[in-house]
Amino acid sequence: MSDPEEGEEEPRREGFEGGQPEASGGATRSQPMRAFVLHPDIRSERSRRLPEHRLAEAVALAAALPDMEIVGHEVVRLPRAQPGLLFGTGKVAEMKTRFEALEVGLVLVDGPVSPVQQRNLEKEWGVKLLDRTGLILEIFADRARTREGVLQVELAALSYQRTRLVRAWTHLERQRGGFGFVGGPGETQIEADRRAIDEQVIRIRRQLDKVVRTRELHRASRRKVPFPIVALVGYTNAGKSTLFNRMTGAEVLAKDMLFATLDPTMRGVTLPSGRKVILSDTVGFISDLPTQLVAAFRATLEEVLEADLILHVRDIAHPETAEQAADVAEILQSLGVKGATPQYEVWNKLDLVEGSAHEQLVAQAQRSETVFALSALTGEGLPELLEAVSAAFDEEKTDRTLTLGFADGRRRAWLHAEGVVTAEAETDEGHRIEVRWTARQEKRYRDL
Repeated sequence: MSDPEEGEEEPRREGFEGGQPEASGGATRSQPMRAFVLHPDIRSERSRRLPEHRLAEAVALAAALPDMEIVGHEVVRLPRAQPGLLFGTGKVAEMKTRFEALEVGLVLVDGPVSPVQQRNLEKEWGVKLLDRTGLILEIFADRARTREGVLQVELAALSYQRTRLVRAWTHLERQRGGFGFVGGPGETQIEADRRAIDEQVIRIRRQLDKVVRTRELHRASRRKVPFPIVALVGYTNAGKSTLFNRMTGAEVLAKDMLFATLDPTMRGVTLPSGRKVILSDTVGFISDLPTQLVAAFRATLEEVLEADLILHVRDIAHPETAEQAADVAEILQSLGVKGATPQYEVWNKLDLVEGSAHEQLVAQAQRSETVFALSALTGEGLPELLEAVSAAFDEEKTDRTLTLGFADGRRRAWLHAEGVVTAEAETDEGHRIEVRWTARQEKRYRDL
């Protein structure tokens, strides 16, 4: 096989089905993969996050993969990204020496890496390389447990893999179309690979459609039960699952680890007032969440759209808690969460804040009706949150008179299922229905 021409790229066949990257340099699954994490701090692409904190997050992401030994990490400051190698040639040579000395088998680059850059860097360094999107996909592939989660990760990985296919294998190209008498080049191997991926994507989407329909049936069933839905959202590792366990008595996996849980969990909770609500724990968010994952997990994340109250859980002890909150707000907005849905901020991990800072946070939260400082681990501040959630649904009710046509059975059935009908009579125009409902119920009725 001849080498590709200058500027062309060799084929990439990224594998995310097994969760862990392929070992390089003879490493096996029984031996920890020796990894080095790089964060390119590109001057022309500065974000609101400090590069040192971004690097720390990338290291935590890498540590979330099984059998991974982080042997080094570094922030690499660049005036601009180099098209062919991302880093300058001098830095590439310097890192090659370090990687050989440390026996590195995997390099994780915390940022986007083009197929050309990935091919060239792997060739220069003699290691396997993953960018941020590839790393997050690996974590999701390792953590997905439900059928829906597995399908969603597979779909996201295929969508990512399709973008990594590049022109190569020219020796397999059919040079003539049709019967070989006339026409230009036939199908190349890259086109065959792309078509194979497209066929897999179609197959997975069909399977996901069935799962989505089942989820919608579950949502429809929940709508018939007059229990409000409270959704926990927040940055990954903010403590959502710990808070969920504390509020429900459940045993959802809760670890000090990024993306410890992926699959949504729902439990019934009885509030201090005696009112019952459904509490939903969702997948954590992260900055620069791969677009493929946002699209693939949309059906899961849309559980948030059904919520009557959103609890935005923040790790208040994190040095970039405000930046993390901004990232979560952006993702919620992209999902279509409207401002009409009430939101409470939950300042979690108060147990990690000491002294006067602890007291200031508690005092600041007490001055707000929508902010609650607490520790899901110790239970401090939790009663105040439960009281507020309970009060949020003890809304004032108003009386209305509605007239529904005889053909509008869906809305009539919804009213009876909600238990808001106080009287009903038939008229020439249809059903005359007297209701007593809250503003929240009226809004849901108008949206039918």
